[in-house]
Amino acid sequence: MRRRDFVQAFGATFAGAAFLPRIAPSIAARKDHLWRVGLELYSVRNAMKKDPERTLAAVRAIGYDDVELLWSFDNFGRTPQQVRETLKHEGLKAPSGHIAPEALLKDWERSLDAAKLVGHQYLIVPSLPDETRTSLDAWRRWADRFNAAGDLARRAGIWLAFHNEPDHMKPIGGAVPYDVFVDQTDPSRVRLQLDFGNMEVGGGKPMEYLQRYRDRYWSFHVKDVVDNGSFDTELGAGRVNLRALLATIPDVQKKPCYVEQENPKDELTSVRQDYNYLKKLEF
Repeated sequence: MRRRDFVQAFGATFAGAAFLPRIAPSIAARKDHLWRVGLELYSVRNAMKKDPERTLAAVRAIGYDDVELLWSFDNFGRTPQQVRETLKHEGLKAPSGHIAPEALLKDWERSLDAAKLVGHQYLIVPSLPDETRTSLDAWRRWADRFNAAGDLARRAGIWLAFHNEPDHMKPIGGAVPYDVFVDQTDPSRVRLQLDFGNMEVGGGKPMEYLQRYRDRYWSFHVKDVVDNGSFDTELGAGRVNLRALLATIPDVQKKPCYVEQENPKDELTSVRQDYNYLKKLEF
């Protein structure tokens, strides 16, 4: 039982005790925070291109516990074995990696083997080909492909997941394509990663989606956006209610949460600021 749940149960059980009013305020004031904080490596992609090992060392020195890899970037020229050794050396874990959608259609078993080698729980597709920009049928075809690939992934002990981009919220023929995709994928084979900021930029409400599909979301990109919702910014500097969102996630400590800032002025400076904010954030 988490500390917050214990406190609530304790208060309910002993609400009538004579001494409770004197200690209840201090108990009620206790809040939770993220025990582990991850970083989506797209946030430091330019630094990674120059020197992956030194960048991962800097990320760990900031305090990050986890990273999300970028296999769709060929993981910056490193083999799965090299990645595993670097992560081990730096004391980092990689619960997931982003992959191109085409990986589901070619050498999928090889991708699953690489995922197991580096210790992934998830392989996550962040976007779909251009055909999905104008066709709901294309979204449905990809949903079927995800179900099939997800079945193989589960047999290998890996989860296949899908990540939302802003344009996934743009209606096609009166329907939101992201909704069509989610409704057609099988929860027993496909999970979801919710990007708070991308949902906001696309015109959706992350809280509404978190409540609607709360049992489908198993990983998160913790991202803030500027007041007009046009692009992301440092955590705490924008309009996204990160505290409320994190407090709504069931068993949040068991689900990978990654900082992502796509357009920082200085990559390592921004992700250091993001880490400091998120690590101290109580919810």
